[in-house]
Amino acid sequence: MKVNYFEDTDTLYIGFRDSDIAESKDLDENTVLDVDAKGNVRAITFEHASQRTDVLHLTVEGIEA
Repeated sequence: MKVNYFEDTDTLYIGFRDSDIAESKDLDENTVLDVDAKGNVRAITFEHASQRTDVLHLTVEGIEA
């Protein structure tokens, strides 16, 4: 999984898997869900992320070494 925050565009991108995206679905005017050919979620994008999420505080839980 990869999390990117692009400060210049205030965009938060969370990629769950590196595989081909078959379709991008607008959940609302500022949120896009990317899915593969089987409908599995591959990524989600949040526009205006600093207003809609807490991009300054990222907590990762449940990862085993």
